[in-house]
Amino acid sequence: MQVAEFPQDAGGTPQVQLRTLGRADRARVSGAGLRTFRNIADRWRLTEPQRIAILGEPPRSTYHSWMKKAQEGDSPTLPLDTLLRISGILGIHKSLEILFAEQAQALTWLSGAHAGTVFQGAPPVSFIVDGALDGILTVRRYLDAWRGGHAGLGATEGAFEPVTEGDIVFV
Repeated sequence: MQVAEFPQDAGGTPQVQLRTLGRADRARVSGAGLRTFRNIADRWRLTEPQRIAILGEPPRSTYHSWMKKAQEGDSPTLPLDTLLRISGILGIHKSLEILFAEQAQALTWLSGAHAGTVFQGAPPVSFIVDGALDGILTVRRYLDAWRGGHAGLGATEGAFEPVTEGDIVFV
């Protein structure tokens, strides 16, 4: 994976430089990411098996080693996949904080059956726990769209009309 940096040239114009995300980058953010994840998981009342599933199913001993190091201020170096999962959880948490005035409302939305087309009656937390990285990002994208003004309930079953060649216009 690459990250972009935007240094300015001599004239003050930002330049885009891509560099590979390395071990030092992951080590720098891993401890803080785990501590934040733990705080969110506590607020969401997640069980230990749910937390381990969200982080990508590391062995239980590895999970406890990571958490111990993070708690002590040391920084384990997490795999990129785990950091991406934590990033998704941070985005979900942020959206819930924006969309709901009270934590209890956010928890009700997160753990209750949901009528949104993507959820098919399942609680969003089940997508987060059981859906791997894709499930986490699905919930994040759903909440991001909702924050952007899209209710997310979708059209009723059968209300979609397929796109035909006549619908496509080239100018």
